[in-house]
Amino acid sequence: MSNPAGVSAEKIPRHIAVIMDGNGRWARERGLPRIEGHRRGSESVRNCTAACMEAGVSFLTLYAFSKENWQRPPDEVKSLMGLLDRFLAERTAEIMERNIRLRAIGHLDDLPEKTRRRLETAMEKSAGNTALTLTLALSYGARTELADAARAIAREVRAGTLDPDTIGEATVSSHLYTADLPDPDLLIRTSGEMRISNFLLWQISYAEIVVTPKLWPEFGKEDLFAAIREYAGRHRRYGGI
Repeated sequence: MSNPAGVSAEKIPRHIAVIMDGNGRWARERGLPRIEGHRRGSESVRNCTAACMEAGVSFLTLYAFSKENWQRPPDEVKSLMGLLDRFLAERTAEIMERNIRLRAIGHLDDLPEKTRRRLETAMEKSAGNTALTLTLALSYGARTELADAARAIAREVRAGTLDPDTIGEATVSSHLYTADLPDPDLLIRTSGEMRISNFLLWQISYAEIVVTPKLWPEFGKEDLFAAIREYAGRHRRYGGI
């Protein structure tokens, strides 16, 4: 039996990760300030989350703000943090109502204190929810994540609690920010750009990648379903035949 995405339930990706790109371009093409693109993009977050729940996806991870994004003009960074704060203030009740578990990965201490507290409150409130795990990557960079993991592993070796000869892939995975999440099955990038942008470099080793020319503020339910259908039509060999 097929689900709303038009594929059989067993072919639905368990975990989808999204590089949300194109907010600024969307605004520029319409003669609008860049922040308008980010505001419109926040609606796409809501639409994508709802579509994932409708399709039966269990985990959704969104690249919301990278480590490199702090280098943007101060006014834009301030506006982006304001949008995040507003999202948390306005959507936490809906997150609870829809049984969504909210979590975040990255250097969360970099966030403004007020926003970080609001985020922590929303995560604590929703910790027991089970319909979908929505993870926001905030002040996140995959190379930073791997360096953090290496330092944590080195500290355990120095303390004598970890034998270096036993270190393997599972050891590294267990020290990543995403230790409690399955690796993404499908990575979607909007705006047509053909790069990973320092996002989940370890975790997407075997993810299927779908790049769409749609800009993130234009990305809707049918676009997500189209990506799921493309994923379902692929044969995942994991290095085999």
